[in-house]
Amino acid sequence: MPMQEPIGLELTRTARLLSRTFDDSLAAAGGSLPTWLIVTALKRNVHAMQREIAAAVGIEDATLTHHLNRMERAGLISRHRPPDNRRNQVVTLTPAGEALFIELLGTVRAFDEQLRDGFSDDEVDVLRGILARMRANVSTDPPATR
Repeated sequence: MPMQEPIGLELTRTARLLSRTFDDSLAAAGGSLPTWLIVTALKRNVHAMQREIAAAVGIEDATLTHHLNRMERAGLISRHRPPDNRRNQVVTLTPAGEALFIELLGTVRAFDEQLRDGFSDDEVDVLRGILARMRANVSTDPPATR
């Protein structure tokens, strides 16, 4: 009987393939994963402080600043400093940013449908549970906060 690959290796290969394919889909729609994460964070909190976006997206402030600079040059976001707190910047989507969100949302939904093809809702629920357990198994957070 041939030796099976460790589950971690299979999962890593699958994750890389899915990530590349998802990135390619977003790029074809005029976006990227960081852009999608940022516009989604802004849609949840329309006038978000830059530090709140960094926390929501899970990236460092300096990396976020790089992405926001690019998005601002492209006319997708605007930034301003509130008069009561000049150290923070509030970020909002422009009409072009709103339009890109709608475009990318269609791409994300289509990719999700492609991934779910042939799976029942119950199977997707089981998969979500398995993935959550795997994340918990490798989490460095104390069990009470998992």
